[in-house]
Parts: sequence; C-alpha cells; structure tokens
Amino acid sequence: MPAITRRAALGGLLATPLVAGAQPAYRPEYKVSVVANRPIPFAEGAFQWAELVNERSGGRINMRVYPQSQLVGGDQTRELLAMRQGIIDMCVFSTINIAPQVREAGIFQLPFLMPDHRAFDALVNGEVGRDLNAVMDRRDVVPLAWGENGFREISNSRRAIAAPGDLRGLKIRFAAGAIFSDIYNALGANPLQMSFADLQPALSTGAVDGQENPVNLFLAFRMDTLAQRHLTVWNYVNDALIFGVAKSVMAQFTPQDQELLRECAREAARRNIALARNGLGIPGTDDSAMQELRRRNVEVTSLTLQQKQAFAQALRPVYEKWSATVGNDLTRKAEAAIRALS
Repeated sequence: MPAITRRAALGGLLATPLVAGAQPAYRPEYKVSVVANRPIPFAEGAFQWAELVNERSGGRINMRVYPQSQLVGGDQTRELLAMRQGIIDMCVFSTINIAPQVREAGIFQLPFLMPDHRAFDALVNGEVGRDLNAVMDRRDVVPLAWGENGFREISNSRRAIAAPGDLRGLKIRFAAGAIFSDIYNALGANPLQMSFADLQPALSTGAVDGQENPVNLFLAFRMDTLAQRHLTVWNYVNDALIFGVAKSVMAQFTPQDQELLRECAREAARRNIALARNGLGIPGTDDSAMQELRRRNVEVTSLTLQQKQAFAQALRPVYEKWSATVGNDLTRKAEAAIRALS
C-alpha cells in the first residue's frame, strides 16, 4: 500500500468514534479522600460510596478510599486544592474545611442559624443547596450529594458550659476557618486551630482544654478518656458534607457511569445522614448515644431555647460580620427557608 494511502487509512481509523456500547478505558484506581476513618459516619459515607460504585459497576470503576486525609498529609483543609491539582479524584468534603477557600460554604458555620435538623435539611435540599452546587461546579468540582457530619457540640475538661461566660479562659481547639476564632474570642475563650490528627494528643497532654465535634465522633474516639468530662449540647453549627468528583475526572465517564456515580453517592449520603443522627433522641431515633455519654460518666448539659438565645445574642456581631462574607443574599435565602418551617 502506498505511503499516502496508509496515512489516509490510519487517519480514518483515528477519526472513527467508539462504536455504540464500547467501554472507554478507565483508570486502574480513583482516589477518594476523607478526613476521618471508620466507624465515623463521615468516613462511612465515603467508604459506602466507593463500595456501592465498585459493586454496581462490576469492578469497572475502582474507587479506593484514603481516610484521615492521608493524600494531603493529614491537613484536611488542602483537599479542595489537591483535587484541583489532580492529586485527589473524588472526595467527601467537609464544608468547614473548604469554607476558607469557598466562602459560601461558610453558611453552615453561622452561629445558631440552624435550630435543628429540619433546618439543616431545608438548606441542603432547597435553594441554598442548589446555589452551593453551582458554586462548587465553578470550582471544577461536580457535587453529587449532600451528607452530614452532624451538629457540633462542645466538650472540655474543666467545667460545665451553660452560659456564654462559662467559656472564658478555656483553650478550645477548632478545625479550620477564621469564623471559629471569632466565635470563641467573642465568648472569651482562647481558640487554637489544629488538625484532627493533632487533637487527641493535645487533649491528653492538656495543651487544649476542650474541642467541638459531633457526638458520634466524641464517642468513637473515646474523648471521655482524654479528660473530656463535660459536654454541652448546644447545636451551634452543623457540618454539611459534599460528595464531589473532580470535573475533569467526571468527564472521563460515560453518561451511564456518571449517573451510577451520582446514584451511589446519594444512597451513601442517605446512609451517612442516618448514622450521623442515630442515638441523638431526635424524631426517628432513640437516645442511645446520649445514654452512652452518661454511662461513661460524662456530664451532659443540654441547653434550653432560652440558654441558646443567650449565646446567639452574644455572637450576633460575629454572625453579622460573617453573613456579609458568606454573602448577604445567600444568608437571606437560608433565613427565609428556616422561617418557612415555623
């Protein structure tokens, strides 16, 4: 065959699209990052997402979970950047950890915005959630589902917390975000930012007096053995989770497999939310987690509505400052969605 003919034939082959039903070549592994590890509901969401996809794709899509943010050296605040750099393919993001880079994600950290889980659900399932999905899409992340780490309660080694003045002088660890520094400074505490990996040794040595995390995490990591003898249920913020895929990675999948990823993420998120709320005594659950706290001799202080209002009033300047940062329009949408529940 003459050279020009061979070149023409080769060009025709290269230009020929995949025949219908042909399977594109996928990577041997897709890396999934998550902050915690099993059995934390946060991490369970990531593992179950991967397991559902691996099973339902017949192994064609191999998602491997890297817990404890090991792909970013344990620094959970770097996950979004690492995804955009191609280090992470998929992630179950904490909105607390990405809020320093995605200001709108800070809506969930406005103190005492959400009074209960109904309010949280109204935000993630309504216009606020849709707006945030669009924000993530502009950051080259395809958001597939909303999950929940849980309302964050505060514990410490020194005393019960029932009023704003009770925090004065306490060294309190927070994960990320200058809003938390403002919250605890406004209450007279000494806030210290550190990764979750550093939290346990800091509690055990007394480098910090207390911390704020969901009850499920407190129990799983046995923080009662780290001198955390007092826990206050105040529901001051909730940590929404985003099941996301890098936009460049999502584009590699067929439309059918994109839908498979989405369906499995939504199912894993539903399971994650159920686990995060289990045992808290809210509608649909028992109060086994709260009973377990007391069984471990943890003094549990559950704030009344009036007590929560005292904290909310003390933190109103912080709320107003950060609602402007998050976006006044988004904040108004969130407040309206919550008022509509009344």
